[in-house]
Amino acid sequence: MLKVSLPKLGISVAAGVLIALAVANRPLTAPLPATIDIGEMTWVEVRSAIERGYTTVIVPSGGIEQNGPHMITGKHDHIVRAAARRIATELGNTLVAPVISYVPEGTYEPPSGHMRFPGTIGVPEQVFAATLDGIARSLKAGGFKTIAFISDHGGSLAPQAEIAARLNAEWAGKGIKVISVDAYYSDAEQKAMLEREGESRAAIGDHASIIDTSELMVVHPEGVDLGKLSSFSLQSNGIVGDPRSATAERGTKLLSIRVAAAILQIRAQQAK
Repeated sequence: MLKVSLPKLGISVAAGVLIALAVANRPLTAPLPATIDIGEMTWVEVRSAIERGYTTVIVPSGGIEQNGPHMITGKHDHIVRAAARRIATELGNTLVAPVISYVPEGTYEPPSGHMRFPGTIGVPEQVFAATLDGIARSLKAGGFKTIAFISDHGGSLAPQAEIAARLNAEWAGKGIKVISVDAYYSDAEQKAMLEREGESRAAIGDHASIIDTSELMVVHPEGVDLGKLSSFSLQSNGIVGDPRSATAERGTKLLSIRVAAAILQIRAQQAK
């Protein structure tokens, strides 16, 4: 029988093969990127962050709705994105999910709430709730241990709280916490601050007025133009209040109140 002898591998070639096999079998790792935004990270970077202790994640929701003639419809998205980043940075070991833009805004036929104004885009409460549910389950599957829902829009608070309570009951004993950070949206302290500065409750209002206009002036100033108010009646253009005394200086203080309240609530829940 004909025998064919194969040449022996040289030492350097054999070593190269072993190194190649080792590299191929080594888990992918990545240094922490210069961002805490999950949407700006690769999956390898997210996994590496979680392995380094970044097991808390903020899920911010905003909204696309009318905000008077002086302010863009994406106001909520800009404010909550900036606030979520600040909260995550101050908490430490926390990442931020992309902002959920589509939230409950009222009924369609006949239109109610902000749906009465062109440019508003809303979804039913059950759709928003199901979105939060799916996001939380995705984040849990990825390895996160604390999932904090933060809404900048009042119509999102009830479904947000409902989903957080339901998931906490389902995941009890599994080391996962879902927090509905309702303290972020509470504006009692903000209104009290403005009253101390001489503003009336009527001027402070509840929508597209001093508070949110001032906040947007800080995080996205190009989204505000108070000069556009001159040709409109303040009683019939979607504003509840009077935003004409809004300033970026006020916005800085107002946002700090929100951020501090959110951090306090998240830390208290994590300590339980």
